[in-house]
Amino acid sequence: MRIKEIQDEIVDEFSMFEDWDERYQYVIDLGKTLPLAEEQYKTEENIIKGCQSKVWLHGEQQEGKVVFTADSDAILTKGIIAILIRVFSNQAPADILEADMAFIDKIQLKEHLSPTRANGLVSMIKQIKMYALAFQAKN
Repeated sequence: MRIKEIQDEIVDEFSMFEDWDERYQYVIDLGKTLPLAEEQYKTEENIIKGCQSKVWLHGEQQEGKVVFTADSDAILTKGIIAILIRVFSNQAPADILEADMAFIDKIQLKEHLSPTRANGLVSMIKQIKMYALAFQAKN
């Protein structure tokens, strides 16, 4: 599935909820579905700088696609990274770099996060794009 299709799916899912309490719970539930990251990926070099809680992100290239593994020590943050992993994992580096991030605004995620969590979200996106840039440069 293409990035835009996944983003549209997420926007549709968020529109089903009446209020932000339900949306927060959904984000938390998404975090619970994130596959457990192997301990080998929970290293200092995989920690995303700028996040209030610890978020580990590891990317590797498989058959021309970037595959991400992530985890967090906070349930809401784990849900946020789960959304981003869903959108960007198993995508080509060029597609990740060209991706429009408007879906974040459409689901109003950033404006319903504390300032430090909103900064963390920006840092997560930046790190995902940095992995894509590195893999694209390597090819």
